[in-house]
Amino acid sequence: MKLHTLKPAAGSTFSRKRIGRGPGSGLGGTSTRGHKGAKARSGYSKKIGFEGGQMPLQRRLPKFGFKNINRVEYKGINLVFIQALAEAKNLEKVGVAELVDAGIINGKTLVKVLGKGKEEFNAKLTVEAHAFSASALAAIEAAGGTATKL
Repeated sequence: MKLHTLKPAAGSTFSRKRIGRGPGSGLGGTSTRGHKGAKARSGYSKKIGFEGGQMPLQRRLPKFGFKNINRVEYKGINLVFIQALAEAKNLEKVGVAELVDAGIINGKTLVKVLGKGKEEFNAKLTVEAHAFSASALAAIEAAGGTATKL
């Protein structure tokens, strides 16, 4: 085997179609675009979701629901977790800063304290959050702690 005898594998190479180079090429005239219609014209680009004139899927399906632009999104933190965090890190005050340090939320998140675990909650804590559920507020005050709304 010598360098001058090397050839690519059979069928692996082919010459590209030279479109629009006259009738002798077999690819002249309409240049593989067919006769008339939007796709035959220059500058044609299909719109997203276009289905050839058929009613598109996004218009066939019924619209439903309602998105409230004024919705306030809270991250729910349960009393069970607050007590566990306070015991693990020996805290008297649990607020947004402590939750950020624990890696539970980021600085922009709004926090709502929820009442899951209110039966076992007995830590005398100062809890700071943006909102409290009624059961969480009652449980914190029953344990002798204070709930501060930010």
